Amino acid sequence: MTAEAVSIDLPLGEPGNRSAGEFAAGSVGTATHCPYCGLQCAMNISGNGAADAVVTPRQFPTNRGGLCQKGWTAADVLRNPNRLTAPLVRRNGVLTPTTWEDALDVVASGFARARSEYGADAVGIFGGGGLTNEKAYQLGKFARVALGTSNIDYNGRFCMSSAAAAGIKSFGLDRGLPFPLADLGSAECIVILGGNVAETMPPMVGHLMTAARAGGLVVADPRRTATVERAVADGGVHLQLSPGTDLPLALGLAHIAVTEGYADLDYVADRTNGFDDFWRAAAQWWPERTERVTGVPVSALRRTVAMLAGARATGKGAYVLTARGAEQHSSGTDTVSAVIGLSLALGLCGREGSGYGCITGQGNGQGGREHGQKADQLPGYRKITDPAARAHVAEVWGIDPNDLPGPGKSAYELLESLGQPGGPKMLMVHGANLAVSAPRAGHVVERLESLEMLVVNDFLLSETAQLADVVLPVLQWAEEEGTMTSLEGRVLRRRQAVPVPDGPRSELEVLSELAVRLGQPAHRFKTDPREVFDELRAASAGGAADYTGITYERLDDDEALHWPCPTIGHPGTPRIFLDRFATDDGRAKFVAVDYRGPTEPVNAHYPLVCTTGRVLTHYQSGAQTRYVKDLADAAGPMFVEVNTDTAERLGVADGQQVRVTSRRGTMTAAARCVESLRPDTVFLPFHYAGDQRANLLTNPELDPTSRMPEFKACAVRLEPLELPARSVVETQRSGARPIVGEVS
Repeated sequence: MTAEAVSIDLPLGEPGNRSAGEFAAGSVGTATHCPYCGLQCAMNISGNGAADAVVTPRQFPTNRGGLCQKGWTAADVLRNPNRLTAPLVRRNGVLTPTTWEDALDVVASGFARARSEYGADAVGIFGGGGLTNEKAYQLGKFARVALGTSNIDYNGRFCMSSAAAAGIKSFGLDRGLPFPLADLGSAECIVILGGNVAETMPPMVGHLMTAARAGGLVVADPRRTATVERAVADGGVHLQLSPGTDLPLALGLAHIAVTEGYADLDYVADRTNGFDDFWRAAAQWWPERTERVTGVPVSALRRTVAMLAGARATGKGAYVLTARGAEQHSSGTDTVSAVIGLSLALGLCGREGSGYGCITGQGNGQGGREHGQKADQLPGYRKITDPAARAHVAEVWGIDPNDLPGPGKSAYELLESLGQPGGPKMLMVHGANLAVSAPRAGHVVERLESLEMLVVNDFLLSETAQLADVVLPVLQWAEEEGTMTSLEGRVLRRRQAVPVPDGPRSELEVLSELAVRLGQPAHRFKTDPREVFDELRAASAGGAADYTGITYERLDDDEALHWPCPTIGHPGTPRIFLDRFATDDGRAKFVAVDYRGPTEPVNAHYPLVCTTGRVLTHYQSGAQTRYVKDLADAAGPMFVEVNTDTAERLGVADGQQVRVTSRRGTMTAAARCVESLRPDTVFLPFHYAGDQRANLLTNPELDPTSRMPEFKACAVRLEPLELPARSVVETQRSGARPIVGEVS
């Protein structure tokens, strides 16, 4: 949406501005949580089944009785007429319905053949940040025990990995928000770097309103987004930086904090290490240099630091938050380290009423990375290279620690290796739409097509499922039991609210059936979510993300349980780091970093910087939301946002079809001309498919620590393209390649 078209009021959709109290009479049904973002807004689902399921909001600390438009329409996904109800196997080039026994036999025999011919690493697993904790845990166990492969990673690598890596470096622990989200509600200064929460998670805006009304909401973003509009409406600050310059911005703010007397030097001495090395880096970023590189005026830099320090000094609450705009870079880990350094210099971290946090995007982005579907991790956020961790988890699993594989390839490196010498010959995908969401998407599709067998678990025929040799229809969010972990580290119950239709199966059943076919004893891979969760608790015991004391019974009693929760009687830990950080000596660590800049500079041939992001009514690859009519109609067709003066210089009119080209590919979109965007920048939403995929352009250059691709800055050119505008329906239906035959 353009800044001009977005209301600065709390955008909770229709009828999302109503409170839960207004729905008291109709708020019966099953209590569960939204299937979309990391807020995990609470809702009730009533009705007799998917056909008449109705969503109503429920009071909960994150959404406080509100829902966004995606939440309000979540039941529509359950009744999608394109729902897969039978397994599909590609025969003679056509995806053909078959029986579960046949499909599972095809998958298991293929995996067994690949392992026999090429070794255990010939089969790869790609997971997702939307899977329940139980499924994420079981997926990691299946990969390492039933397959013996090291090649497992997940799409959260494209989301949270830079913030996680930086958090571990500085704090010894990664939890997106080390405090409850509700703590933000009383703060009078909140700085958000690279997040447009008014569109990506609208109910969160309510927690920013105290800061906004005090003029203390600061947003760093190349665009004048709905979140920026909310900030500036009451006198807040828009730090309109050039894409990829969040790191020097953070160092410049830290420079001002130290040189102008705002740093809390007593805190630095008492609770941190490494300040001198960090300062040597930050000292080089005097305000004028920072302005020259980032484009942010010195006056805005100084005002931001003064507001943070003032709110801290008066005890009125000061927080610094990062999101994907700052993190999805080849220097994303260093950027977050610089932001943490700023927060430590001001004395914000590990104190109630202030701190640094990362805004988790995916529904189970937090829990999904804690329990073993990440290439280098075992359950409980243990490192797979740690002998003690391996011994503990192997004992829970009933295997020899020596039989556990080592760390595997990160997500993009795994995709890049598919079908290549030494890489996987077969891949099984859960909860990810790689043909749309992966960087350099056209190349990734080529890699998927080179496989001997691609298996996709999904409930719709996504663009990635269209490429598959076997598609296994699995349950949707309201048809299953399990747990999720919100952006604040709180574990939540997902409850079955509608009957399971004939045909689809739980992924826990799928993994168990495949494991048995691959020679595992049936008892090793349980299918009941409660039993799997109890095993997860045992596997996580003593780990950084310790779930030992969290049970279904406690969650069903509505206890607020944030991990770590090491015993049944433990109340959970909503605020970590208050007494000590999770480092060996209990002190936070400053990490010295410096600026490298985006790996792909602009030039005469590619003169603009392209950045990507989400819009209000779509989510991730759009595989769900593009098929909800109300959401698709509200979002409209694919667009590229471009500065009005830039468009005029290029001979592009508002609404005209244009071609956007990078060094990796070309895509098409309708131009959306706005005055508020930086003239050197264009913006693309990444929800659309076919030749309108933003990720046909994006740069797969990886962060050396987190292995995060550089989604948020690539050099492009923009040219007018005189073609008829595609209809919304055509946009929704476009895919990476056409389906070869009809499926039912």
